[in-house]
Amino acid sequence: MADYAQSRTRMVNTQLRTNDVTDHRILDAMESVPRELFVAASRRPIAYIDEDIAISDAAPGRYLMKPHVFAKLIQLAAVRPEDVVLVVGAGSGYSAAVLAKLAGMVVAVEENPDLAAMASEILVEQGIENAAVIEGKLTDGCASEGPYDVIVFDGAIEVLPERLAGQLKRGGRMVAIEGRGGAGIAKLYQDSGESIGARFAFNASAHVLPGFEKAREFQF
Repeated sequence: MADYAQSRTRMVNTQLRTNDVTDHRILDAMESVPRELFVAASRRPIAYIDEDIAISDAAPGRYLMKPHVFAKLIQLAAVRPEDVVLVVGAGSGYSAAVLAKLAGMVVAVEENPDLAAMASEILVEQGIENAAVIEGKLTDGCASEGPYDVIVFDGAIEVLPERLAGQLKRGGRMVAIEGRGGAGIAKLYQDSGESIGARFAFNASAHVLPGFEKAREFQF
């Protein structure tokens, strides 16, 4: 029988710490959240490898992000205990579960009904009361519960809709992996009140979230 607690500790020590994840709150959160519960039972034995993990055959194209990439992304967001966080692309709820240990409140949007139900069920089973899953179109975000201190994209994007940037509070932070495959980079967006600036943070890759694909241009 797999020792998942040992796997979590190994993940933190060999994947997160060695990739410059230094925030002890993040290290503690990811060591305490049972990642194996957020994938189909057949994938639990590989839940802690440092790769994107397909969540379920019932949700093709949806993945848990590599542990060290996800950890670096939320470290970039500098989540505070009082923050209200929006997760775009809740998937099975893993990112919301981790962020719930760092923030005051987490709103996680998911457009796949099966994944939204799975995420809600796991969060309830884990006794996580400060995170809620909202079923809705990812590109719409969740303006009714905003504005947000932090917006986290749980997957890559090629296009950033203005309506999501508009759901940030003044001084808010938004983190995303932009680009497809090996061309992906993690960026931090910050709202100054007058405009939203962006800066490069690190190279990274993740699977693109539904609705955030760049329109393919016809070439001769």
